[in-house]
Amino acid sequence: MGSPGLSNRSNGQQRLGITEPISLAGPTEYDVIKTRELEKYLQDAGLYESQEEAVAREEVLGRLDQIVKSWVKTISHAKGLNDQLVHEANAKIFTFGSYRLGVHGPGADIDTLCVGPRHATREEDFFGELHKILLEMPEVTELHPVPDAHVPVMKFKFNGISIDLLYARLALWVIPEDLNISQDSILQNADEQTVLSLNGCRVTDQVLRLVPNIQNFRTTLRCMRFWAKCRGVYSNVSGFLGGINLALLVARICQLYPNALPNMLVSRFFRVYTQWRWPNPVMLCPIEEGSLGLPIWDPRRNPRDRYHLMPIITPAYPCMNSTYNVTSSTLRIMSQEFQRGSEICEAMEASKADWDTLFEHYPFFEAYKNYLRIDITAENVDDLRQWKGWVESRLRQLTLKIERHTYGMLQCHPHPGEFSDKSRPLHYCYFMGLQRKQGVPVNEGEQFDIRLTVDEFKHSVNAYTLLKPGMDIHVSHVKRRNIPNFVFPGGIRPSHPSKITWDSRRSSELRVSGQNGQAEMSQGTVSGADDDRKRKRSEDSMDDNSKVSKSLTSSTPFSREVQEDRTLISASSACSVKFDDSEVNSMGGQESEKPVQFPSGESETNGSSRINHEVNPILPVTDTSISKEEEKLSIEKIMSGPYEAHQHQAFPEEPEELEDNSVERIQVRENVPDMKSENLDPSISKLAMSEQTVVSKETTCLTHGSLDELEPAELNAPFLCTDPAPVPQKKPLIRLNFTSLGKASDKGI
Repeated sequence: MGSPGLSNRSNGQQRLGITEPISLAGPTEYDVIKTRELEKYLQDAGLYESQEEAVAREEVLGRLDQIVKSWVKTISHAKGLNDQLVHEANAKIFTFGSYRLGVHGPGADIDTLCVGPRHATREEDFFGELHKILLEMPEVTELHPVPDAHVPVMKFKFNGISIDLLYARLALWVIPEDLNISQDSILQNADEQTVLSLNGCRVTDQVLRLVPNIQNFRTTLRCMRFWAKCRGVYSNVSGFLGGINLALLVARICQLYPNALPNMLVSRFFRVYTQWRWPNPVMLCPIEEGSLGLPIWDPRRNPRDRYHLMPIITPAYPCMNSTYNVTSSTLRIMSQEFQRGSEICEAMEASKADWDTLFEHYPFFEAYKNYLRIDITAENVDDLRQWKGWVESRLRQLTLKIERHTYGMLQCHPHPGEFSDKSRPLHYCYFMGLQRKQGVPVNEGEQFDIRLTVDEFKHSVNAYTLLKPGMDIHVSHVKRRNIPNFVFPGGIRPSHPSKITWDSRRSSELRVSGQNGQAEMSQGTVSGADDDRKRKRSEDSMDDNSKVSKSLTSSTPFSREVQEDRTLISASSACSVKFDDSEVNSMGGQESEKPVQFPSGESETNGSSRINHEVNPILPVTDTSISKEEEKLSIEKIMSGPYEAHQHQAFPEEPEELEDNSVERIQVRENVPDMKSENLDPSISKLAMSEQTVVSKETTCLTHGSLDELEPAELNAPFLCTDPAPVPQKKPLIRLNFTSLGKASDKGI
């Protein structure tokens, strides 16, 4: 049976993906030069490991494979198996994640999988006997088993190299040395933890099979991983993009531009995903039902799948959404970063920017005026490690609760990573930027009180089943000027804002544009007054006066926009403090001057979502205005196709995780496609979330998640919902209790 996603075109060439490529054009001389520059830039940035480290990794993996083979023979003998089975007893080590994809950097973890026979149990043998063997080895340090994780894992260092070891127990008495774990039959009679453990390897191998040029894919993926880290959008657990998410996004671009070099692939990555109408899914191959009955991502059947905001579907059975953690706030941030990347790539083509510009670090602590600070502590290192993992897996819930309790009017920007105050042992600190949703009217004196929301979040965190004395969490509101010094490089707070960056230049250009518009309006107003006086003196001035009136009329929309901005700046609200977001855009970082475009089910071009044509444009390599328009239409066609819409009733139940008696049930009326095709194919269908969802009362955004960044998804997908469109509402309250602030609220903080 052939690999999914592979088909033949009429010219005999193999086609990868679920649609025809957007362009088959090869590289230009400019692409060759810029690709060499990119490769050198990534090399100079230290993203490639040395030959010595590469050899050391191979040696560690070989040694680990020997250890598990010896381990399985030992337990086979202990369980009384006959001599032949003991002799044939075997286990194998596989790799996945960044190492298997070939994009890991120096010091990176190696994601590994141990595949064992049916008589080698997870609890007793893997986390028992194998753990004891590793514990006694001097080469192994920092051994930390996590048997109760969503995907059970054993973490340790082997000769200084970090290893994350998963276990898959197959329904076989003997594990063959040439075992192919990509076959679906390997999942027969496997438990849920084994399916999840196998998924990483199966997805990684399938990705490598579905890209036209592995080397170009690897270079582009290295670039995009580095970009995401620089821009603060690399963290699956925080609701951004993890390693597997980026790999799938890049692989799809490689399919759409099979003959392009990394320079062009990077540019098209931003261009395509800036135009992508989420929640249309990104898929490398059709979703297969499979014969084992395992749950797959399918919005037609699974209500929770319909609420995913940014579905990126894994290509191996059972296909899952790898980005169920994404919230409306993190999707907004990533969409803005895609747009920024697209603008910089266009500027690079005009020699007005370079690779340094693309990889400028996002000034998180200069971008907002208000932040939430989450501090955690524990009594010892082991407790802190466990507590940290649990809290990190729950932080996304705080974002969701704030979005829900403020009707989406207060937006969160979680920082993807923790900080540590060296003066405080056994301590970690997390931050979230806060800002009012752009375009929402501001009432004088309006405040956001999120104390009860924070209190609800802390209560859910403290429900940790392994909670021990000393495990504590402390949430507080801090202004930008009060951000602690230990979050800055070297522990030194910058005495002035960051150097001039692309974002600050763009912000300045927009402000200058706005000032020019205001000046033009002012001049028009003066001219209008003069014309009124002239009109009283002479009837001959009527033509001039008519021209000025037209000028004022054309300026009216801009005038309203400026007035709204003034209201935002002059008004103040509070997040259990005075919440002034007038400086949110001071660095030109997160907020753009134009309203953020959220996902919509309607196409940007009239009727293009209904077009039923074969997608096979052949585009020239060089970018002209015509080719870009053709490219845009091709992207539209990839996401569009004929379907019959149905209206479904509101789902009767909310997910249990955030359910609470004080929240009214949501009533949803949505259009869900009725696709006759057996396989779900986004190239010819819009999914339920592509249609406008009508939400009444209070909208509840719910989900649950896991900590493992490379883990594709949970078998039962979580339940998310989009923000309702801003409508006039009563004063919002984010119910949250900053108990750490004490009587701060009485002081107007």
